[in-house]
Formats: sequence, structure tokens, C-alpha cells
Amino acid sequence: MNAPILIVILYMIGMLAVGFYTNKYAIKSSTDYMLAGRRMGVLMVAASLSANNVGGGSTLGVATRAFGVWGLSAAWYVIAASVAMIPLAWFAPKIRKTMAVTIPEVVNRRFGDLAGSLTAVLNVLALFFLTSSQILASGTVVNALTGIPLNVSILIAGVVTIAYTTMGGMIADQITDLVQFFIILLGLAIALPFIINGAGGWEVISSKLPPVQLDFFKIGWVTILGLVFNYFCTFLSGPEMVSRFSSAKDERAAQKASVLSAVLMTMMAFIPTIIGLVSLAMDPQLDGGKGTSALMYATTHFAPSWITGIVAAAIVAATMSSADSNLLCASTIIIRDIYMKYFNPNVEDKRIIFLTRASNVAILVISMGIAMFKVNIVTMNLFAFALRSAGPFAAYAFGLTVPKASKHSGLVSIIVGSIAVVYWQVYNSTHPVLPIVFGCAMGTIAFFVTTFLEKNNVAPSAYVEGEK
Repeated sequence: MNAPILIVILYMIGMLAVGFYTNKYAIKSSTDYMLAGRRMGVLMVAASLSANNVGGGSTLGVATRAFGVWGLSAAWYVIAASVAMIPLAWFAPKIRKTMAVTIPEVVNRRFGDLAGSLTAVLNVLALFFLTSSQILASGTVVNALTGIPLNVSILIAGVVTIAYTTMGGMIADQITDLVQFFIILLGLAIALPFIINGAGGWEVISSKLPPVQLDFFKIGWVTILGLVFNYFCTFLSGPEMVSRFSSAKDERAAQKASVLSAVLMTMMAFIPTIIGLVSLAMDPQLDGGKGTSALMYATTHFAPSWITGIVAAAIVAATMSSADSNLLCASTIIIRDIYMKYFNPNVEDKRIIFLTRASNVAILVISMGIAMFKVNIVTMNLFAFALRSAGPFAAYAFGLTVPKASKHSGLVSIIVGSIAVVYWQVYNSTHPVLPIVFGCAMGTIAFFVTTFLEKNNVAPSAYVEGEK
């Protein structure tokens, strides 16, 4: 295992070098730190969007689901995200036009302090869980490669992530995302034929699989459409996604980046799925029949050691690219939408950078603690997505696009959507309709009913100069 360990170590050193370089030469203001100076081009934004979406859930998690009940249809977990990026391209220019830094800032402009603060709290809580899931995934890979205890591996992954994110902010985040996404895509693509060949070829693999596991639509259209709607709601109300659009050099670049991101994600949807099926065919009782280590099992057993190193680096890249984005967004919201709003609105620019960095460290320490509980990655991701999206979705999405939205429609939709998603999660968790879908639907209904009932009480614009 010397070659894989060396490759992963070199990768981590490279990420730290990016953080050091950007901190030394590129960070001049808090806008540089939080939004990369709003000067990023199409490829940089698209790769960052894609890398952020393709994390532990879309690699390790998809392989595990393919091993389990989803089979080949596990590819929809990523394809659905690609489909969701297409309608998001319509919103991207509007997001960029607000010139806001965070989602709570826009909600606050339209619907008042309470709505903005509730959005901030929901966003931060969700980002804690999302950061934890990605650090757990990174630690799992380090543990598999080195044999270092999982808790120690989680600490190692966390320390590297916090180092380059805290040093370089959004600029380092996007540069590393560009590198990370192509490491993920090319690394897994190179590994796949080696794994299939090492397992005896596709004919041998497919002959050992139950036919139902090769049904592309096994999970059913209700679940597929639910995933698309889940991603659309999550992306549109996701701080890490919105921050990417806000960092684009102009509105057109933001829109093009959304479409390009859809293409990039589609390119890798089937790779972890097939790797998971290889593991199922060769060892149906892996991890007690759960297949939680399906991706790394197939790689280490059926591919050369240097391929294992590339895949390990790809998985660490996937998880770190999501973790750093979640971390930076959580800190930005805490400082701009809570600290500066309620405690010190006149803090100087350099102090903002210092406080955001300090917040990064605090959040990651707590997130590593959560990761120690080893909650299933996909389960944790879906819960976090539902928590942050079901309430704020309607307030943010329609706050951008409905000029005559009423003053209290945002607040009502946040409350109704949040209650609805918790209710559905507790009492209907096995229903094919995902909690986030139900919560967003209820929030949307509440938004438009409230707007109708108080149609003469129009909320202020979401745009700085009243643009629509």
C-alpha cells in the first residue's frame, strides 16, 4: 500500500500549497476571501459547482447504494443532480445580480430580520452536518489505506481541510475544486476498466448479479423525480451553490457555468455505480451485506496499487471539495448574518477575514466531533439538505423571481416548510416522496397563499437597486 499512501500524501501537500499561495498573494479583502473577488470565469465556477456536488455521497455513497437495494439505478443519485442544474441556469443570473454574499442577506432584504435570521440558523445547522459527512468520508479512505484508527484518520482529514480553506478562502476553494473535480473524474474513469478486468470482465460480473440489480429504473419514477426536485430545491437554496454563482465575473458566466456543470456531473454518474456492482458480484456479504466499503474494496482487490492510490486521492478530493465549501459558507453566514448583524455591524474588513478564519476552525472541530458518530453518509446528507432547503426554499427562490411577493410570505413559508419537513421525516420517512419534496411543496403553497391574502403589502426588492 506504499504507492496509494504516497499519492494521497502528495495530493494533500498540493492542497496545502494552494492555500498558502492564495493566502500570500491573492487575499486582499473580505470579498476576495468570501467570494473570490467576484471575478471567476465559466470553467472555474462550473468545476467548483460540480466538485462541491460530487462529494462522499456521490462516490462512496453511490457505490454503497448500488451494492444495496438500488443496483444500477443508483446512477440516478448523480444524474438527477445534473438534470436539476438545467433549470437552475435560469436563476443563476438573478443570483449574481443581487450582489449579495449570502442567502440570508437576500431573504432579509425582502422579508425582514426574523426571516433572514431563521434562514441563517437553518443554513448553518445543515452545513455542520454536511461538513461532518465529508470529513467522515475522507477519514474512511485514510483509514482504509493506512490502517490508522478511523477517529485519527478523521482528524488528519479535518486538519488538512481546515488548513487550506482557512488560509486561502474562496479563491483557494475554487482553485482546489477545479483540480479536485478532474482528479475525481479522471481518477475513477481510469480505475474502472482495471477493476472490471481484474474481476474477470463484465460478462463474469453481470452473470453473478440478480437481473433486477441491472435495471436502470429499479428505484421507480417517483423516487427519480423526487431526487431531481430534491436537488433543485437544495441547489437553489444551498449556500455553497449560491456563493459560486455570486463569485462569477458576471451574470452570463454564472448561467453558462450552471449548464457546463450539468454536463460535467453526468460524465461520472455511472462510474461509482458500476464499481459498487462489481463489489456486490464478487462479495455479496461485504460489510455484513451492507457494502459500506464497496468502492474501496473493489479498487484494492481488483486494481493495481497505483490505481488504488489514484482512486483514494479522488475520493479524498471529492470529500474535501465539498467539506471546504460547506465550511467556508457556514463561517461566512455566521460572521455576516449573525455576528455583524447583531453584535458588531461596523467591524473593519481585515477583522472580518480574521473572524471568518476563526469560525472555520471552530466549525470544523465540532464537525469532526459529529463525524466520530459515523452516521451513514447519504442519510446525513439527505437530512441536512432537507433541513436547510424545505424552509428557506420558497422565500429565496420566489423572493428572487416574484416582484409582488408580500412582506410576510417569506417568513410564513420558512416556518411552514420547516415544520412540514420535520413532520414528514418523523412520520413518513419510508414514503417514496422525500421529506424535502413535501416540505418545499408546503412552503411554496404557504408563500403564495400568504401573498394572495396580503396582496397590498408588497415586500421590498431583493436587488440592491430595485432591479427585477
